[in-house]
Amino acid sequence: MSGYLLDTNAVLYTLMNDSRLSPRARNAIASGPNFISVASYWEVVIKSAKGKLDVGDPRIWWAQALKQLVATPLHIRPDHIEHVPGLPPIHKDPFDHVLIAQATAESLTLVTTDSQIPLYASQSFQVVI
Repeated sequence: MSGYLLDTNAVLYTLMNDSRLSPRARNAIASGPNFISVASYWEVVIKSAKGKLDVGDPRIWWAQALKQLVATPLHIRPDHIEHVPGLPPIHKDPFDHVLIAQATAESLTLVTTDSQIPLYASQSFQVVI
């Protein structure tokens, strides 16, 4: 597979037209193909339920995000999770670990705004920030 896996913040910032998303990241998203992990949906649901994020109804947000970003949902599979234990202890966010593992397993480039994610970059994991 080839294309871009959008991290949760990249999805949120793109939909809000937020300047925290770099021109390079915007160009990657515009060129596609794009994928959004169900892990991002899960993260949005949790943060929304805790009152830390206001996206309205997360179910509607998810459908609109996929449509507006012309993205395909990427489901979490066991072969994705197999990559998590091998990640160095740079970052403590489990959602980011899943996204890095999915991008690695699927040969997708991860689009993010998180400055720590590029520390994971390797021949098998590419990042656009």
